[in-house]
Amino acid sequence: MKQSDFYDYRIPDRDKCVVRYLIDRWAAETPDKVYVQFEDGDAWTFAELKERVIRVAAGFQKQGVKQGETVAVWLPNGPDALLAFYALNYIGAIFVPFNTAYRGNMLRHVIDNSDASIIVVHKDLVPRLTEIDLANLKVQILSGGGSDVDTGLKSHFFDDLKHSTNELTPLIRPIDPWDPQSIIYTSGTTGPSKGVLSSYLHMFSNAGPETWPMVTHEDRYLVAAPLFHIGGMAPPFVMLVRGASFALLSGFSTDKFWAAAKKSKATVVFLLGVMATFLMKQPKSEHDKKHGVKKAFMVPLSDDALAFNERFGIDIYTIFNMTEISSPIVSEPNPSVRGTCGKVRPGVEVRLVDSNDCEVPVGQVGEMIVRTDRPWGMNSGYYKNSEATAEAWRNGWFHTGDAFRQNESGYFYFVDRIKDAIRRRGENISSFEVEAEICSHPAVKEAAAIGVPSEATEDDVMAIISIVEGAEIDLKALCEFLVNRMPYYMVPRYIRIVDALPKTPTEKVQKSQLRIEGLTSDTWDRDKSGLRFSREVLGQN
Repeated sequence: MKQSDFYDYRIPDRDKCVVRYLIDRWAAETPDKVYVQFEDGDAWTFAELKERVIRVAAGFQKQGVKQGETVAVWLPNGPDALLAFYALNYIGAIFVPFNTAYRGNMLRHVIDNSDASIIVVHKDLVPRLTEIDLANLKVQILSGGGSDVDTGLKSHFFDDLKHSTNELTPLIRPIDPWDPQSIIYTSGTTGPSKGVLSSYLHMFSNAGPETWPMVTHEDRYLVAAPLFHIGGMAPPFVMLVRGASFALLSGFSTDKFWAAAKKSKATVVFLLGVMATFLMKQPKSEHDKKHGVKKAFMVPLSDDALAFNERFGIDIYTIFNMTEISSPIVSEPNPSVRGTCGKVRPGVEVRLVDSNDCEVPVGQVGEMIVRTDRPWGMNSGYYKNSEATAEAWRNGWFHTGDAFRQNESGYFYFVDRIKDAIRRRGENISSFEVEAEICSHPAVKEAAAIGVPSEATEDDVMAIISIVEGAEIDLKALCEFLVNRMPYYMVPRYIRIVDALPKTPTEKVQKSQLRIEGLTSDTWDRDKSGLRFSREVLGQN
């Protein structure tokens, strides 16, 4: 199959972008090709995938699930999560995955917002349902066995769905490319989580060859991110579009990653956040290149990208994406430009603008706004949140909330989430850039930079770091290391060492929690240690 076979800015045929018809297509064309391999070694061909999906889909229909309805899915990675995803889409229902870390008010909010009356839930998560108002929920379908906890919901077993007959109720109408495919909830760092409504065309635009030309039907994608996150949900669809295969892990493990890659015969991996840093800071081994992986997406692109390429023998790419958009910025292999996210891919327009949506000059920082030339190529809005939708889509462009700059050659550089930017004595500071420089120290495993109130005015910079196992660090020496790599005003005044940074299951650092904790009793103060930096002393302009 050639890339041009399904590369088209117009609306593609259903069998090139809609889950149901993609499964039917590959089961007919390549029935014996393996589509998915699981952590325990079990593997399903496209023919087996279709058979299993149809049985679960018929089971959902017997539970009353109709085309166009939402169904909540609250599962860890594994066969049941994948079957729920595809079976719901197979009957035209909307897949609504929940983060397995949710509980309390966050869980109550997404259940209420989703309008779901049925939830597929792992038995170990059931006790959390008793802590909240279950809104419209009426039925729970239990994965992983039974539960003794009484939620007041009518209970069924997912295993029973897997053994349903394959007699499907006919669809009301064919599933169209612009029909809703999923609602994925964002992290909710600035308020209640927002449900990103995506069509099949949105998913296809994020998966197709204009976005991922380096991924082919011969590849196998190793997926370690959770399926309730776009970073875990998109790769299986990327490979389904191509008639290719993927391997699904329960999660990312530094110690087990390369062994899993080798065992699964993966050729493509996605390294999000600190994953690449963790792998680089492992002791070197004669087995570093004995894995079979050819391509890796490193997001963000670190200073260690070239070293990673040389050590592990893998071509490195980077992108910029978020749940709401469709990877508008993609790099060439092994980009030599430090810190870039790449250039604009075909099919999208990107502008960097000020607070009035006026374009900023090249080289200046502005918010990235995006639009596509394919209808339905990005999100269809925030579910049941018209105000947030209107705000994000104002003036006909989607506003990412991310600050970037662009150079004369067209390369884009991520500066910061606008809400995470730090302002110290008139200087705007990118927390992202501070973190990148701190992590370049060999003893630092990971870092987060936040602003804390200053007794003078605005903010002081605080860094929260964790240390590589077995390493030691002198905080004065760390600051002296940093002052030779960044402007003096960016060097953290406060540093706190923790065992690990608080994260969501999608490996995003929970900066909101760090801001709440603020200056703790174990926080080191550079000023009180007598180590002060200034423009005059350093000769920096």
